[in-house]
Amino acid sequence: MTLNKNKLALGVAAAALSAAFIAPQAQAADRSVDASARKTEALEMKMQEMAATMAAMQAELSRVKAASTEATTASAKVQELDQWMSSVKSTPEAASAKDHLVAVRGGFSNLDHARGAANPLAGDTVGSLLSDNHSNQGFYFGGAFDYNVNNDLFGLVDDTSFAIELGLEYAQYGRGNNVLVDKQLREIQGQGGTGCVGSSYNGCKSTDSRLRISAAPKIKFMHGSRLRPWLIPAGLDINILGVPSNAVSVLNAGLQSGAGVEYDLFRGIVVGTDVRYHYSTSKLDGTPTDGFTTGGYVGFKF
Repeated sequence: MTLNKNKLALGVAAAALSAAFIAPQAQAADRSVDASARKTEALEMKMQEMAATMAAMQAELSRVKAASTEATTASAKVQELDQWMSSVKSTPEAASAKDHLVAVRGGFSNLDHARGAANPLAGDTVGSLLSDNHSNQGFYFGGAFDYNVNNDLFGLVDDTSFAIELGLEYAQYGRGNNVLVDKQLREIQGQGGTGCVGSSYNGCKSTDSRLRISAAPKIKFMHGSRLRPWLIPAGLDINILGVPSNAVSVLNAGLQSGAGVEYDLFRGIVVGTDVRYHYSTSKLDGTPTDGFTTGGYVGFKF
């Protein structure tokens, strides 16, 4: 009986000792688990903070790179502009080609037919009532303006210029008797009168003068050369008579064609010579205007 009590006491003592040893270890294990959990949570928070920081740093880096790229592009453009300005300043200004021309000209003029010496009142169909001028030769002078359009004949022929010439010429062919005044004087003087012969009356004489306005296309060859031949295939003439025709007309139109050559003498000063033929489809109410002119000119390019 005493032995059983001792065994029971020993068992209780052993259980008490086991509880005493196990309880602290269990508590220590619980504390270790809590600490690990807190450490893990803290580590996760730090990882999240680091990720946010890295994202912010990446965004800032991207912004800096973008700003740097813009700055580099702007700097390159500024450098390019500086180089262009330097090249422009260092390069001498190229002189533009002088292709337009203003010229003064003059020379000899010859009509195909003189105004005529016959008296229409006497039944002759040739001549003029207001002038019996016998001369068909005279002189002319005037000016012209060449407006250069292109230097390749509209892309058809290289080194061949196309220009428009506007011209104004005055021509004079001598003096003749005014047939109407001569007839009146003869009637006043009687049948034996001489009319305008030997008379000092100014109305007895009339100067055969003409004015010609022209517009014509002009083809100039050998662009870039100092010696340049040229050609007018066909242009417009407007003839104005100083002494009216039999029908008191003073104006008619016709055509002109011609050719010439010019030489660039010195710094845009040009000398040249030409020959032209002027043709009208009919006489100006009995007064002929057809004929040719030849002469020279001095021009200035601009």
